[in-house]
Amino acid sequence: MPDDQLMRAFTGGDTLAFDTLYARHESAVLRFVQRMLGTRLAGEVKDVFHETWVRIVTVRAHFSSQDAAWGVWAYTIAHNLAMDRLQVAGRDARFSARDTDEDGDAHEPLPPARALGAKPIDPSIQDIEFWRSAGRHMLACLNELPDTQRAAFLLHHEDGFTVEKIAETLDVGLDTVRNRLLHGRLKLQAAMERRLAEQEDAA
Repeated sequence: MPDDQLMRAFTGGDTLAFDTLYARHESAVLRFVQRMLGTRLAGEVKDVFHETWVRIVTVRAHFSSQDAAWGVWAYTIAHNLAMDRLQVAGRDARFSARDTDEDGDAHEPLPPARALGAKPIDPSIQDIEFWRSAGRHMLACLNELPDTQRAAFLLHHEDGFTVEKIAETLDVGLDTVRNRLLHGRLKLQAAMERRLAEQEDAA
């Protein structure tokens, strides 16, 4: 059953429809919130994630597929809550380039290599370690992006949103979305090239 139809069923009192929606989108929404907040606000990820779903439940009567698809509607809620938390924390400008997890590893690996046009390689042990390290660098570089560019990048490359869906989710124009994606990708690529060069020099 499509998401919009499930949401209408839930609004009509079908709690199993909500269970299906949650199971279908739990991981993707959590990943989006994680990468929006970055590792420095990792302790607030669960709160924002749960608040997103609580908000989806409490304002369910306001959902209308004629106004927006369920995915756009739900990610708008997640995006706005994450941005509110970032603003409260005074993190509107940029994140530290040295962000890593406590264990030095990243969350689940992004597909940024694909997003940047990288080609598959032979999975030798050295290659696997190199690309795991590159994944950690990618998350740190992603945290360097301005919040608005990071949101557009994640929605496009992680969640497969079209430019039109991103514009609707972030409530901005199409040209603004294209501009954020372009500049975000260029900044991300430059940061990755710098970090990988530093890694090779240190090897």
